[in-house]
Amino acid sequence: MLDHILDWARGGAARPILDDATLRRAVAALLMEAARVDDSLDEPERERIQTLLAWRFRLGPFEAAQLGTDAERTSDGAVSWHALTHTIRQHCDEPARIRIVEMLWDVILADGKVDDLEANLMRRVAALLFVSDADSGAARRRVLARNGAAAAANGDPE
Repeated sequence: MLDHILDWARGGAARPILDDATLRRAVAALLMEAARVDDSLDEPERERIQTLLAWRFRLGPFEAAQLGTDAERTSDGAVSWHALTHTIRQHCDEPARIRIVEMLWDVILADGKVDDLEANLMRRVAALLFVSDADSGAARRRVLARNGAAAAANGDPE
């Protein structure tokens, strides 16, 4: 808010003020689209989305579940990635956008594989979020490392 006022006072173009709910809805919708890009949405993906939303926005389980349900209900494959990423770019700095790309990788890798549609989505969305290929690749490796560590801790083979 203070940045908005200072930009206005200096005569500069002010960034629009977005509330947290707008950002939460945009991120939830983007995560849901990532889960649905391969024409399937299963329970582990839903749970992963709710967990990520709870973590990112410090929501309780009920709030995260409601946000995920709302995103699922409104998402039908016709969601504008451009509009969602524009909203996120307005609200988030580069490190936050990289964390969102990491969240997207987390959803995509929930089933342990990346198909061509998912890889294409990630290239496009990362570009729309102004996240470099190198940063997106590093985010993917962090998710793979976490998932591998979790699998090893649970005694699951990779």
